[in-house]
Amino acid sequence: MKLTIGHLYPDLLNLYGDRGNIQCFRKRLEWRGIEAEVIPFLSGDEIDFTKLDIVLLGGGSDREQELVCGFLQDIKDDFKNYVEDGGVVLAVCGGYQLLGKYYKTDKKTIEGLGVLNITTDWEPERLIRDIVLESPLFDRPVVGFENHGGRTEIGEHEPFGKVTYGFGNTGKSGYEGVVYKNVIATYLHGPLLPKNPHVCDYLLERALKRKYGEDAVLTLLTDEMEQKANDYIVERYNDKKYVLKETIKRHT
Repeated sequence: MKLTIGHLYPDLLNLYGDRGNIQCFRKRLEWRGIEAEVIPFLSGDEIDFTKLDIVLLGGGSDREQELVCGFLQDIKDDFKNYVEDGGVVLAVCGGYQLLGKYYKTDKKTIEGLGVLNITTDWEPERLIRDIVLESPLFDRPVVGFENHGGRTEIGEHEPFGKVTYGFGNTGKSGYEGVVYKNVIATYLHGPLLPKNPHVCDYLLERALKRKYGEDAVLTLLTDEMEQKANDYIVERYNDKKYVLKETIKRHT
């Protein structure tokens, strides 16, 4: 078996080490004896989505997102068709925002792909901190790091998870990210997948089933160290004394 992973515009969208997500995809496939091909698509490259099993759209600054926007408009219909056909996508931070209708900065409005029925508006106070989610997709919590000025309204979309510590989509809604078909769109950096191998395997298995049928499954990996790291973060940030201390520090 083989999965082909398309990394869109890593020359512009690689904020906070989003390439680590690509490495996680690759290694967790290789550890199972599954071939992994990674194709980086740089600015202006032609993209054939019919040859891709997973797509990563990473994060970038407002300026970089504006540059990427022009390239995305050229592939808008192909990207939409890929998603509607069950294509697997991980979109992080700026990539999350660009899947929506628009991202309105303090200076202009950046048109998105319209894959998701979401909108993002910039506010001057950035939402920065570690974050913990409870997601109905997983038995384990999801952890990461968020740093965004955008406030994303997700409408009727299903959120990626409920925030137990951190800010999330707007800092007020109590929810983070979006799940749509085989798309996970989120503000969580970290990189996300090395911190949450269960999320990585969820996406890999969706890609395998789409390509090879419902009988295609992943063999289990032990993930002992990864789970210990995940547990440590969850216990730390769900500790009431720690949360109280952070709250006091933020308001002094």
